[in-house]
Amino acid sequence: MAAANLTHFMQDLAGRGVRLAGYPELYAWSISNPEEFWSELARYAEVQADWGAGPVLADAGQMPGARFFPNARLNFAQNLLRHRDEQPALIFRNERGQRVELSFRALYQAVARVSAWLAACGVGRGDRVAAVLPNIPEACIAMLATAARGAVWSACSPDFGTNALQERFGQITPKVLFGVDGYSYAGKSFDSVPALADLIQRLPSIERVAVVSYLRPHAPLAALLRAERFEDLGGEAGHLGFQTVDFNDPLYILYSSGTTGAPKCIVHGVGGTLLQHQKEHLLHTDLTRHDRLFYYTTCSWMMWNWQMSALACGTTLVLYDGSPFHPDPGALWRMAEEERITVFGTSARYLAAVEKSEFRPGAQVDLSAMRAILSTGSPLPAGSYERIYRDIKQDLQIASISPSISPSPKNSRMNSLSWPSAKEHLTIPLRIK
Repeated sequence: MAAANLTHFMQDLAGRGVRLAGYPELYAWSISNPEEFWSELARYAEVQADWGAGPVLADAGQMPGARFFPNARLNFAQNLLRHRDEQPALIFRNERGQRVELSFRALYQAVARVSAWLAACGVGRGDRVAAVLPNIPEACIAMLATAARGAVWSACSPDFGTNALQERFGQITPKVLFGVDGYSYAGKSFDSVPALADLIQRLPSIERVAVVSYLRPHAPLAALLRAERFEDLGGEAGHLGFQTVDFNDPLYILYSSGTTGAPKCIVHGVGGTLLQHQKEHLLHTDLTRHDRLFYYTTCSWMMWNWQMSALACGTTLVLYDGSPFHPDPGALWRMAEEERITVFGTSARYLAAVEKSEFRPGAQVDLSAMRAILSTGSPLPAGSYERIYRDIKQDLQIASISPSISPSPKNSRMNSLSWPSAKEHLTIPLRIK
């Protein structure tokens, strides 16, 4: 507890005249004083921004309509790429046995190359960039390059059909598309090129296409209009320029599930996303430069966006692409042992499936580095806590970060890992449409 970021944050506040006896008082203070809380958090997290003059919270009486830091300017990618040393930034594994490691320095250089290509494509502030990619390093690089340009990122997993992709990307008129030649799942390979070719034909707004060679040494481009290989983008690495944008400018476009009609666009703002994630990473998850964070996710799930922000803490991200049960239920747990994962993120459904299998992680792999399991997607059943402590690890924080009840329609604009009450709406500086 003495070494926790949360403790250091409260000590920092005390040194600035805000003395709080414990977490309940901190929580109450953050709700009662949102302007002070978010300002102090931004300072503690060393967010790189030009905050400008004027109020922290404008139009506070309106929801929706309240705006945090209305005069601030910043760049999201600049904050995630603040570390540029040889510590691993990304460690990638897949079910085919591939492993790739990128240092923070190498990640910065790769982003610089792709950002230069986007600049040559005319991509700038407010332009939309779409991606049909697996959870691979190229997806992280392309997102950061997009954000560096001040543009807006929107991604889907390559297992989506062409109609599902068109339903989503057709609403946002993307200027550039990142795609992949295929992917593997449960030991089977799937060719993505035909679907990409169809999608490009359906979306006339797409001017340029970059395709990652993932299944094959060289992605076949003959069937794809205006396409080039991702690995050929940008030439030599150079200086990475960051286009500053307004705090409330859009950063991400995510989508509702589409189960009740066409998928709805959900817009997340630059500054709000950064601050909300810094709060959750630093204060809730206690991430540091010594951590290795893994979340089993695809680029279509908001947890992919969530994990990416941990780069701002200098945390190493462990990425995985493929089935979590290939070749057997121990696949992810053996990876956790080998990569010394400290924070393991997944879904309640996955944990339930492991429980039903014969694999017992605690008895079959070394999880001494692991200190926390994060579970979301659905509430974690009460019995799962006991089984996790029994079968995985006793000395462990289990954090069920999923809402215990479904939000009502009037609260559905909120985006938080635990749904706040109506009283708390104005304490979260997100720009959600």
